[in-house]
Amino acid sequence: MPTPFPGPGQARSESLIEYPSSFPIKVMGVRVDGFVDAVTAIARQFDPTFDAATVELRDSKAGNYLGITITITATSREQLDELYRTLSTHPMVKIVL
Repeated sequence: MPTPFPGPGQARSESLIEYPSSFPIKVMGVRVDGFVDAVTAIARQFDPTFDAATVELRDSKAGNYLGITITITATSREQLDELYRTLSTHPMVKIVL
């Protein structure tokens, strides 16, 4: 029987996500012009069916930061990993959850 948690050097063979599925991603950054457009453009790179109408925005209390929730159609672990890497390295992005 496989162990529920992989040990050092072991990869987990099962995914907790069933593909394809709707997958929300939260992105935080400084509230600046072009931030929402940059995040939605990246989402479209990884999900051509991405609908910008589904984007949710949330201001920080002081209004200096903006939280953006995008929901993409996840098709693989590799797609999600690369999307997170691309978002995380964008200069406007502070945090990706």
